[in-house]
Amino acid sequence: MPSNSSLLTLNRKLAHLTRANRYSDALQFFTQSQSQSQSPKPDHYTISTLITATSNLTHITFGNQLHAYAIRTGLKAFLINGYGEIAVLYFSKMHKSSIRHDNYSLASVLSVLYRDFGFWEIDAYKVFGEADDDDDDAYKVRDGITFNVMIDGLARVGRDDDALVMFEEMRSVCLRPSELTFVSVFRSCKVARIAHQLHADAIKLGFEAHPAVSNAAINMYSCCGDLNAAHMVFQRLGNKDIVSWNSMISSFFQGNDGKLGILAYLEMQRAGIKPDEFTFGSLLAKSEFVDIVEMVQALICKNGLIAKSQVSNALVSAYCRHRKVNLAYRIFQDTECKNLVSWNTMISGFLINGFPVDGLEQFSRLLMTNILPNVYSLTIILSSCAAISALSQGKQVHGYIITSGFCPGTCLGNALITMYAKCGVLDWSLRVFDTMIERDAISYNALISAYAQHGQGEEAVRCFEVMQGLSRMFKPDQATFTAVLSACSHAGLVDDGIKIFNSMVNDYGLLAGVDHFSCIVDLLGRGGYLDEAEIITNSKHLKAHSNIWWALLSACAAHSNIKLGRIVAGILLETEKDNPSVYVLLANIYAAADQWQEAANTREMIRRTKMTKQPGCS
Repeated sequence: MPSNSSLLTLNRKLAHLTRANRYSDALQFFTQSQSQSQSPKPDHYTISTLITATSNLTHITFGNQLHAYAIRTGLKAFLINGYGEIAVLYFSKMHKSSIRHDNYSLASVLSVLYRDFGFWEIDAYKVFGEADDDDDDAYKVRDGITFNVMIDGLARVGRDDDALVMFEEMRSVCLRPSELTFVSVFRSCKVARIAHQLHADAIKLGFEAHPAVSNAAINMYSCCGDLNAAHMVFQRLGNKDIVSWNSMISSFFQGNDGKLGILAYLEMQRAGIKPDEFTFGSLLAKSEFVDIVEMVQALICKNGLIAKSQVSNALVSAYCRHRKVNLAYRIFQDTECKNLVSWNTMISGFLINGFPVDGLEQFSRLLMTNILPNVYSLTIILSSCAAISALSQGKQVHGYIITSGFCPGTCLGNALITMYAKCGVLDWSLRVFDTMIERDAISYNALISAYAQHGQGEEAVRCFEVMQGLSRMFKPDQATFTAVLSACSHAGLVDDGIKIFNSMVNDYGLLAGVDHFSCIVDLLGRGGYLDEAEIITNSKHLKAHSNIWWALLSACAAHSNIKLGRIVAGILLETEKDNPSVYVLLANIYAAADQWQEAANTREMIRRTKMTKQPGCS
């Protein structure tokens, strides 16, 4: 009898071939594997992968065989998404053959496209555009149904501006929006002014009494930060269902008002509405205190929802956020039906709590299951490798990305650049950057940071200048300037650093944050411009952060500036009186100026406060 490992090997090989666009090889490999006496029985992963390969080859005969097999074995549901590409192919053939498509065929193929998210952005506009012929019958085909499908699909894949434009186009051809139209377009609106206009349109057309529209309006207003409007819509609702309550509770937590969220939950209980997994997900998502998480966990158990993976995943995330990683791991272990979100949440939780090695261990266990990691999984694990400079493991993950046929997109490419840089292999960071088919602003930020970490300030500045030349595509953001200013600071490029800092404020209109001021103070301090650095820290427009004072104190130590060093140390001791590093740096300043008695007195203060520093450490 074939083992589970045989099926796992089959699925991984098929996934690898399909991701590499080797569809014929995938079908051939599957056929050969099934001809063996101990061949593994295909599961839903096998069927889904084969359908993808079949649809790309338009292999109808093989597809029909798969369909029959799926029906016999109870896997029919997993075929639904698989015929998406075949639908698109046949629609295109209809168009090229001058066969008129009606609104049903157009809406059907658009529905397939938005359901199979991977093909939406490439094909949906093309298909929708093919219906926009120059004859007078164009808009007989492009009716309210097709517009609804387009708006809903764009909203689902996060193309909010395009969804709003599509809504305006729908209105411009005098088509009446439906309940679904408003639910979809509300999801795409993130600006309060536009939100009020859209909601007013819905009210004028008589949709205020529709719970789905009002619930969507609550979510829309909360996303826009207008909690008063969200609450007003909620209050005016006649029949509040569980979705209405969940929307309002979620809105309060999104607006960082957890107390009102809990009060809304209690009010829901008094109204006799039983909470579901989404209710508890909202309560856990932004819980401010671990006591609240523990209380919610008790309620979850009381309501018998602990077995739902969505609930257990939310609990794991909440405990990790409150640094209770042991409790989180216990819940993760007790979760019977772990999905990919479960694994990603736990691995990410280990990373953010400073246990990247445990995250690597969990990733190894994930690979031994039937669940395949996605881009997010690999991005997390690359960050874990970077955190501990685990070059060997990082290379293994890179190899897995290649052999599994993952598309080298920006997320993985950026994570690889950072991983190799933090593991001390700048050449590989450059190689990854150069081979990336697509780049974004984060790609350039990662490379600039890589140069900064390796002390190559001039190269970092050159990379920044290249990015500036591509400003239509990649606009530098605050993270970009933090990276390049840090590079200038470590390389002593004072003139370049000041020029870039001024450009950030004057040319790009960005507000300088603590990190930027820390870099510029450190830059001036390293260059010996202590007076200028002090002027910046004392600026009335800047509320100096401890990081900025630390940068200035380090500069005072480097240049033996006793007067300023004593002042800065005094400021730091007001908030960090138990931090021995302040005394150590101040003692070093005195010692460098041959003021041995002052140095001894300062070190005595360390001993008095029972703080010690090992000899030879800094």
